[in-house]
Amino acid sequence: MTVEHADRGPLDRDELARLVAGDIPRKSFVNLGIGQPTAVADHFGPDSDVVLHTENGMLGMGPMAHGDDVDPDLVNAGKIPVTELPGAAYFDHALSFAMMRGGHLDVCVLGAFQVAADGTLANWHTGAPDAIPAVGGAMDLAVGAKDVFVMMSLFDRNGTPKLVPECAYPVTGLRCVSRVYTDRAVFHLTGDGVRVTETFGTTLAELRARLDVPLL
Repeated sequence: MTVEHADRGPLDRDELARLVAGDIPRKSFVNLGIGQPTAVADHFGPDSDVVLHTENGMLGMGPMAHGDDVDPDLVNAGKIPVTELPGAAYFDHALSFAMMRGGHLDVCVLGAFQVAADGTLANWHTGAPDAIPAVGGAMDLAVGAKDVFVMMSLFDRNGTPKLVPECAYPVTGLRCVSRVYTDRAVFHLTGDGVRVTETFGTTLAELRARLDVPLL
């Protein structure tokens, strides 16, 4: 069943980040990708017991740092100043990527250029000749995390959908995404198809008219 919030939305970045944080199970080990997903770190409750991992070598990352809390040596993979929680640990890239590739992360939250209906992810390159590719740890996270959530705007600046039947951009991972969180709706990608669980500032009927992906 789809819950329609026609009078609320589209969601801004912090509202979307709060929604994602609330859906991550307690005591999960989680990696937050560069871009929009970094905001999720600011929205975990005190009882969440979520442990945040960064591919540049940290377990136990806290919210973003501000003011006097900024330490130039303490940053996440996107070079954003962050805080550390009690019990935080540091290690080299080799160990960090071993955690990602070894299936030790419960959830990763990534940005995306496109997500296909079958969960295929494209988020490292648009394929444009002048674009700068940014692989980072995206491919390792896409195949290594037990659950892959995507956080993105549903439409690009031209109004073109980013949830598509098939990815036109270079692929990061095949059939790896389980949920897509957008400013307009939340989508669960299942074996039966794409299920819309919530909408924001729009209706399921309106989404069906704008997307080329069949919606349950």
